[in-house]
Amino acid sequence: MIPRAEYPRPQFVRPDWLCLNGNWQFEVDRADSGLERGLTERELTGEIVVPFCPESELSGVEDVDFMEAVWYRRTVLVPADWRGRKVLLHFQAVDHDATVWVNGHEVARHRGGWTPFTADLSDVVAPGKDATIVVRARDPRTGPQARGKQSERYENYTAYYTRTTGIWQTVWLEPVPESHLLRPRITPELATSSFTVEARVSGPKRGLVVRARLSDSSGELASATARVDLDFTTRVELPVPAGRRRLWCPEDPALYDITIELVDGDGRLIDSAQSYAGLRGIAIDDKAVLLNGRPVFQRLVLDQGYYPDGLMTAPSEKALVKDIELAMSAGFNGARLHQKVFEERFLYHCDRLGYLVWGEFGDWGAYTGAAVDCQQPTASFTTQWLEVLERDHSHPSIVGWCPLNETLQTMHDRITVLDDVTRGMFLATKAADRSRPVIDASGYSHRMLETDVYDSHNYEQDPAKFAEAMAGIGMNRPFVNGESDLPLPRHLPDGPWSVPYGGQPYFCSEFGGIWWNSDSEPGEDSWGYGEAPRSLEEFYRRFEGLVSVLLDNMYMFGYCYTQLTDVFQEQNGLFRFDRSAKFDVARIRAAQSAVAAIEKVSPIPDRSDQTAL
Repeated sequence: MIPRAEYPRPQFVRPDWLCLNGNWQFEVDRADSGLERGLTERELTGEIVVPFCPESELSGVEDVDFMEAVWYRRTVLVPADWRGRKVLLHFQAVDHDATVWVNGHEVARHRGGWTPFTADLSDVVAPGKDATIVVRARDPRTGPQARGKQSERYENYTAYYTRTTGIWQTVWLEPVPESHLLRPRITPELATSSFTVEARVSGPKRGLVVRARLSDSSGELASATARVDLDFTTRVELPVPAGRRRLWCPEDPALYDITIELVDGDGRLIDSAQSYAGLRGIAIDDKAVLLNGRPVFQRLVLDQGYYPDGLMTAPSEKALVKDIELAMSAGFNGARLHQKVFEERFLYHCDRLGYLVWGEFGDWGAYTGAAVDCQQPTASFTTQWLEVLERDHSHPSIVGWCPLNETLQTMHDRITVLDDVTRGMFLATKAADRSRPVIDASGYSHRMLETDVYDSHNYEQDPAKFAEAMAGIGMNRPFVNGESDLPLPRHLPDGPWSVPYGGQPYFCSEFGGIWWNSDSEPGEDSWGYGEAPRSLEEFYRRFEGLVSVLLDNMYMFGYCYTQLTDVFQEQNGLFRFDRSAKFDVARIRAAQSAVAAIEKVSPIPDRSDQTAL
């Protein structure tokens, strides 16, 4: 049985494809000397189950030591009935620097562990012939690298977990014609009740036409065509008639089907793909973030997307769905997808279930430990983030972008690497997508005056003190993170971490993290935020008190509770690492069921000259 055999790209579907997950030859290359030792040319000594990383149990390797490089090898017969078409080799994610050879020819290089890349095999293998695929993945232990929560020590510690090296998402082959469609961008336009479809074409030729069709369960709603040889990007508009208009939202996650076709001058079909979209709009009204013109309080939960047996790779399709359903059963309507770029199939299920998410980059790995200018992200961070934006633009469930998280660094009178990269990633996001709000960095160091949203991380465990800290937003003096908020001392120079608050919508995007593990053994490595409750009832009271502080604050557009599940030693989840229940889920849900203050008041009155709430 092929593991994770479902179609990996659900927003751009063609009928012909071949999943390459399963058994591959494998070899660890501790010192990254494999190229010199001829590993591109010989059989490898071990085996691995793709798409699971070698550190994971499901891979069959379960080697958790550092690996400077790893190698994969597999020979596959390209289907003979693909003759006359190009053959593309897709990797959904390989951590971190990948080089790919096919039949002895280098066909691809890619840096970054979060995003897909593709190799065109047309010049190295023909349909009906064997393709011998060799992959080297380098994952250096030191230096700035977008690692997310992967531990830079041998062991797991605090909020850092077992590493992921090499292939960790689906590998697959796909045939396409010489001229073929590329992944479209689909943007809903609520004001005009329409979708804009940007359909790029590889190998555009005179006479080719893009045709897009919009439909729902009752049939076709609209169609549009455009020549591909007049503009660099072909755009078409698909209006939704008033009588068939359903707005995508958590209560009714309505999706429309979109068929995109490439047609020649004689009307013959050259290429086609299936997609979908949700009609919804996101806007800002003073301190409220609006969904479809109304304030919808974002009851988010922090989701890190780790699994005991697969690490960053979900063991099955059902596991992806279960995490969303667990969060919704506990009263959350969305998540911050934290320090990881989640796979496309997870976002597909968010789309169809009406689950609001913030897309985030796994940027941790740039901290140097220096006293001054301790964050040194590279240009690669921006490159990789742009690939994320391109991959995920069309998902209606994504309601905001977060390129950076907890970039702790003192501000002073010199422009730093962190300033450059923060600005670069923010501006890149705004240039790539003008349909969603962007926060420059979640928590800690806000360095962009024009950030669309402002936030803080606050793990105060006393609801009364938490309320006092959060009340300042009513006077435009919100809680802003400082060095005292760090879970571990960093000893940074004195000075502010963030630019002044500019009146943007504000939310507490990390709070809670209440430490609770009734099953822990004596001496077990376990932690959460603050002092663990002395009883289960104390946990419930603390959770209810913290949540109500934010629900009752009319200037708060949402929150994000830490976290959905325990992750290894970090045992502050609402569910155990194996997804079993820790608490009465109905009581957790009830605590979040009140109508939020910001949902009751629109427009929000100016209280900047009055006393705090």
